[in-house]
Amino acid sequence: MSLRSLIGTGTKVWLDSIEPELVKKNRAMGASGATSNPIIIADIVKSGAFDDRILSLMDKGLDDSDIAWQLTDQLVGDAQQAFLPVWEQERGNNGYVSFELDPLLEDVGPAAVPHAERVRRYVELGKKWSSGPGRKNRMIKVPATAAGLDALEELAAAGVTINVTLIFSERQYKLARDNVWRGARRRKNGLDAFKSVYSIFVSRVDVYTEKYVPELSPAAQGLVGIVNVKKLWRMNQEFWKDKGLKLQQEIIFASTGTKKKTDPPDKYVEALAGSDIQTNPPATNEAVEKLNKTYARKVDQMPPKEVVEEIERKVDQRKMEDKLMEEGTAKFADPQKALLKQIAEKRASLAAAK
Repeated sequence: MSLRSLIGTGTKVWLDSIEPELVKKNRAMGASGATSNPIIIADIVKSGAFDDRILSLMDKGLDDSDIAWQLTDQLVGDAQQAFLPVWEQERGNNGYVSFELDPLLEDVGPAAVPHAERVRRYVELGKKWSSGPGRKNRMIKVPATAAGLDALEELAAAGVTINVTLIFSERQYKLARDNVWRGARRRKNGLDAFKSVYSIFVSRVDVYTEKYVPELSPAAQGLVGIVNVKKLWRMNQEFWKDKGLKLQQEIIFASTGTKKKTDPPDKYVEALAGSDIQTNPPATNEAVEKLNKTYARKVDQMPPKEVVEEIERKVDQRKMEDKLMEEGTAKFADPQKALLKQIAEKRASLAAAK
């Protein structure tokens, strides 16, 4: 009952996975959307569930990278079919599955791609993976990096439905929102189908402050992620309220799984109940379901004034953004490398078994 109770407060619950069985299970529990990432694809490849598909793609001469993207496209497409009835019922306001663009564009190694080329590639790939049959309830996930932010206007102008991910700060959020809105107003077919979401990461902020801002009082430590995202949620509400749009432009509360064992598993879920979208890990949705709690709207309730003021005084937003983006882009690229390695190993084992 817990997840249904959370949804009853006005929260849309999306699943942070596109694994087919988890999609089926969470859809039955009330989840109404999902998002993908390379770790999920790698785990599915490792399981052997797609061996026949990989063999077929190998026989067509596809390299490891092409196989990875074909599998991602298929898995996202399958999840889209599961959530399509939601998209149709809510007329494009829910029921989406996010497709992550190539994380290797943010690789900072020796083969790092120049900024202008990254921007061009984001635009090219966003158009490629969003167009075509069966993709009307697909969101394209673009990171709030320098290149990702610079690509947003052209993507929005081209009619791409965008999920701006890896946002930690007000600076990133405002740039993302303004670039998307500027592009949206250039659309040839008007704004009736315009939908955008902004994924603000929550628990990673509290991991950061525990490590880098230890001077926070016990009353404030562990609440920075919640205060940060609630401010951005309020800002987002204010910005869009007078635009006269048919669809909601929403905040995604991302990174909602707790990182501390001493925290209740629904710490962030409960604090952010009542509006917009929570993209929850499967384990978080499972924990919420087992708790069997009744949730109430809390998204617009801030901690005590003195706690908020202490956080504003002691947490340097730019330092926080810089560090979390440094860690975030590594977490972005490394799983894609791991996926390609997994496919290479699978290719070798399947070829040997022929």
